[in-house]
Amino acid sequence: MKTQATFYHAGCPVCVAAEQTVAGALDPVRYVVEVVHLGEKKDRLPEAESAGVKSVPALVIDGQSFHINHGAELSALK
Repeated sequence: MKTQATFYHAGCPVCVAAEQTVAGALDPVRYVVEVVHLGEKKDRLPEAESAGVKSVPALVIDGQSFHINHGAELSALK
C-alpha cells in the first residue's frame, strides 16, 4: 500500500524549486504525492493548518509536516 504525501506550496520560486527537488524525489512505488497550490486553492488552507503546516513549502507525510526552506507564512495566503 502506498503512503499519501501532500506537498503544499504557494507558487513562489522557493516553492517551485522545493516541489521539483523534494516532491519529485519521493519514490513513486512507495508514495502517492498530491501537490496543492494554496495560492490557487485557498479552500485547502484549513486542511493545511490542521496538518500542522505553518509556512510553505511544506510536505505532509503520515500526519507529520516537514517545513522546507521558507517561502511564505500561511497567514499571508489568506
